[in-house]
Amino acid sequence: MNVLSLFAGIGGLDLGLERAGMSVVGQVEIDPFCQRVLAKHWPEVPRHDDVRTAVEWWLGGARPAVDVVCGGFPCQPVSVAGRRGAQHDARWLWPAFADVVRGVRPRYVVVENVVGLVTAGLGDVLGDLAALGFDADWSVLSACAVGAPHSRERLFVVAYPAGKRRERGRVAAHAGAQPVAGQGPVEVHHWRLEDRPGLERVVDGIPSRLDRIRALGNAVVPQVAEHIGRLVMGAAA
Repeated sequence: MNVLSLFAGIGGLDLGLERAGMSVVGQVEIDPFCQRVLAKHWPEVPRHDDVRTAVEWWLGGARPAVDVVCGGFPCQPVSVAGRRGAQHDARWLWPAFADVVRGVRPRYVVVENVVGLVTAGLGDVLGDLAALGFDADWSVLSACAVGAPHSRERLFVVAYPAGKRRERGRVAAHAGAQPVAGQGPVEVHHWRLEDRPGLERVVDGIPSRLDRIRALGNAVVPQVAEHIGRLVMGAAA
């Protein structure tokens, strides 16, 4: 399954979905530091810098068909740490995300954001997806469910073609425990802090670069993304 990644950041969603068996065929990211990280790890993948012009960029060349559009649009408009202006905040970029879905016409959509979206904007997301011909499931998943040393709750929405609901694994609150469409329990890549040299500088101390900590803070935990990717792969089989 081919993935077009929006708001790709440093590729947390991309890495997890690839571990689940998908292929990233395009990335959209505006931050220069994150662009350099993506270029290092996905050197052959074409990239664009603005989600608002991503449809023209993608359709303007010879591109593969897209099965999944994924991304976590900016959380500041809905975060409980902010003013929660949602649609009235200039950083509310869900409409640009929806425009890409409308233009590219994927089979599945994976949306990630902070839990605050549930009470400030989720209705818009689900309503727009329904208008585009999708049904959707959503759940709050935690990094600690896949062995991370922190909670990091995030909302995930998985959208699929309306009227084609099949027997499939649902987005589960506990990664690794949910059956997927005729398969056994999902296996994910668990982690240990000691397996990540240098990560302790972020967890226990002051990072050496502010752009690095910002990118890590915004990143999706790949193990959670892998779990969701396996559910989608199982449903599509």
